[in-house]
Amino acid sequence: MPQPNPANTHHAIMVWSDALSLNLPLMDDVHHEFIDLLAVVAQAPDAELVTAWSTLIDHTEAHFAGEDRWMEQTGFSSSNCHSSQHKVILQIMREGLQRGRQGELDVVRQMAFELGMWFAHHAQSMDAALALHLRNVGFDPATGRIAQPQALPMQAIHGCGGDSCSDTQPPARSRTQADAELLAEPA
Repeated sequence: MPQPNPANTHHAIMVWSDALSLNLPLMDDVHHEFIDLLAVVAQAPDAELVTAWSTLIDHTEAHFAGEDRWMEQTGFSSSNCHSSQHKVILQIMREGLQRGRQGELDVVRQMAFELGMWFAHHAQSMDAALALHLRNVGFDPATGRIAQPQALPMQAIHGCGGDSCSDTQPPARSRTQADAELLAEPA
């Protein structure tokens, strides 16, 4: 059985923790799998590193596509900075794959380390905002059903919904908020 690459022992390996849980089981499962695959990359011997990185990219493409689809289905605009981050990260990962195939394995190892740091912040900010939105509208990611359509925003939410977004647009009102405002207006 291949041994982990000792050259990578200076980087801590990211592990799943309750701090990363977003109380949305399907999203949490996908995130847990991402972290497990990232650990495989971190521990991969040189001969297996590029294959492990490629597997992580495949997973990440499906992972991000799922979140982008959920955003679009629930009015959490998929053209926002959250989805833009997904695109940028995937592009960087693909560039790392090309460099790894050219023998630049240290680049892939450094990318894996930095990807772990990025992911923790992304999950606890942008994904946490998305998970809250999905729970608020009663969205079931497995079926695409929305239990509380009245809670959907009247217009797509702009920005990322996280604390790291610089969007200056006011938050979108839900149908419930708009209905309450109409009822409160004097006749």
